[in-house]
Amino acid sequence: MSPWLVALGSLTALRLLMAALLPLSPDEAYYWIWSVHLQPGYFDHPPMVALWIRAGTELLGTNPLGVRLLGPLAAAAGSVLLWDAGERLFPGRHAGLTAAALFNATLVVGVGSVLMTPDTPLIFFWTACIAATGRWLASRDDRWWLAIGAAAGAALLSKYTGLLLIAAIGLWLLTSGPRRLVLRSPWPWLGLVLAGAVFAPDIYWNATHHWVSYLKQGGRVVAFDFGRSAQYLAELIIGQLGLATPLVAGLVAVGLWRLRRVHDDAARLLLWLTLLPGVVFVEHVLSGRVEPNWPAIIFMPACLAAAALAPPLLDKWLRSALGVGFACTLVVYVQALAAPFPIPAAQDPVALQLSGWPEFLGQFGSPVPAFITSEDYTTLAELAWAGPPGVAIVASGTRWHDLSLPVVSGTASGLSVSRHINGDCAMPLGTRNRMRGDDPAMSYYVCVVNTPPDAMRLPHP
Repeated sequence: MSPWLVALGSLTALRLLMAALLPLSPDEAYYWIWSVHLQPGYFDHPPMVALWIRAGTELLGTNPLGVRLLGPLAAAAGSVLLWDAGERLFPGRHAGLTAAALFNATLVVGVGSVLMTPDTPLIFFWTACIAATGRWLASRDDRWWLAIGAAAGAALLSKYTGLLLIAAIGLWLLTSGPRRLVLRSPWPWLGLVLAGAVFAPDIYWNATHHWVSYLKQGGRVVAFDFGRSAQYLAELIIGQLGLATPLVAGLVAVGLWRLRRVHDDAARLLLWLTLLPGVVFVEHVLSGRVEPNWPAIIFMPACLAAAALAPPLLDKWLRSALGVGFACTLVVYVQALAAPFPIPAAQDPVALQLSGWPEFLGQFGSPVPAFITSEDYTTLAELAWAGPPGVAIVASGTRWHDLSLPVVSGTASGLSVSRHINGDCAMPLGTRNRMRGDDPAMSYYVCVVNTPPDAMRLPHP
């Protein structure tokens, strides 16, 4: 067996182990609730993440590994697809193996594949679309446009930024005379129709729910502020350097810079797939913050660009880049499991997301309240996942109305556990801390509240 396949198998086994050992993050618990109530669309995102979680929990049960099962497996399959794309786009240069190795050395894969979020299926289907496009370039068999369309539609059904994938491929075709000739064939248009058909359930759901998720995602605009925009841009750059790891980031930057002088189809494709999303995210910082995970879609074509560099440069830096990247991932794993590094829990991103949930939420089961609620949807999701058994967890508000949840009736009093003071608080009970060992990670306000008039009961595992 090929040594790199053995290495990929070992990485996948390690990621599956981490997926089993780490507690669910609040966002993952939120998406797990979606998976219990499958539907063609949701308030925040399309349904693919819910489908993946449901598939995993049907196979392995309702536990962290079941929720995350398809993440490490998709990272492994995506690595093979990225390898195939590199071999087709840059034949004879072993670019596929280099690109797959660089991609696996990033925190985007090392950490992102252990967690189940909409980015997980998005990255997989985006990579599959690049691989299918590489197959079309190598063979000029127009039937590959059906695979391209199916993968693009699945990416869009994973997260709405999948639209950038379709736009980038369209602009790639339109910006060259020889490539424009392809549009005279029906096959690219059939691929586009197939992408629309795959995404159609989400369109239908939004059409019957007042276009709620499109309005939410399209409404991320605030007033322009130069100082804030500069801050957001700095955060974006630093975040991507961290997620790529520094040396991998350096290689992909040099690779993309040198591709600008290459005018073949493969180089132009990678530039469009990288620069179009990059410009969109940079434009976004003019009016709001870009979360670090949003530009993860850039990493696959960027790693292919780095893999196309001249051998002398790669021979000099590749091993160091891979070593630093995998070391960074290992540090994150160790910190998540044992927290040996003296980072205050309140400043540790891992602790803020994962630490202390069962112990913190378990304390609210004695004496047994009539119900527990929260104004924070992520806290509420963790209450549903890890809260005291036998206690009703109820939700209210716009975010939850579009789920088929059982309605709670009655006028009993219960507890609110939130990061912010509940506006309907009837009796403040002070604050309590979620801990990592003896170190507080986050404080929560606790108070007595009456049953919300539109209360709905959330599922327990």
